[in-house]
Amino acid sequence: MSKLKGLYVITDDNLTPDKSIYDQVEQSLKGGASIVQLRDKHSSDELVMQKAVKLQKLCHSYGAFFVLNDKIELAIELGCDGLHIGKSDHERFSEIRESFKGVIGVSCYGDVEMAKEFEKKGADYVAFGSFFTSPTKPNSNIVPLETLRKAKEALNIPICAIGGLNTTNIKSVMEQKPDMVSLISDIWSSEDILTRSRFYAEKF
Repeated sequence: MSKLKGLYVITDDNLTPDKSIYDQVEQSLKGGASIVQLRDKHSSDELVMQKAVKLQKLCHSYGAFFVLNDKIELAIELGCDGLHIGKSDHERFSEIRESFKGVIGVSCYGDVEMAKEFEKKGADYVAFGSFFTSPTKPNSNIVPLETLRKAKEALNIPICAIGGLNTTNIKSVMEQKPDMVSLISDIWSSEDILTRSRFYAEKF
């Protein structure tokens, strides 16, 4: 649980293509990323397994934490450090919690009451957002930043801010004292992933 703090980077089908994903993730880890999530919506389960095994090993070599997005059965089979689920799996949470022994994170969008329920059921961390228009999820609802402050007051588990975060707005996000900030496009679209990652990691 002590690892659930700092810069949390999430891979992207377009921005971290197969040919460069490991190099990109390693650059971010060198820059201080403490958590890496593999979010792969298009590859076969076999390929996702290969990536997950390799990325978890890479994360561990930097003392970082690895999370698999949505692929519940694969996360259980591989013994991943963590698993992150969204609304499509909310109803299965109790069953997932019983089967998966690692850390489970849950997307709660802008709903602090929902997050309190998942904390009671055994979630290890919750994520809120989008707080700004996100290049990777342009249709996401925008959540007020004060949601983070309310969540910090109401919850005992770590909270993560996600959605449209960049070098311009990060200051306003950090003022709400999230435990983690999650980045996709502003890390992977950078010409210098290591330096950009360090910029965010140093906020903690």
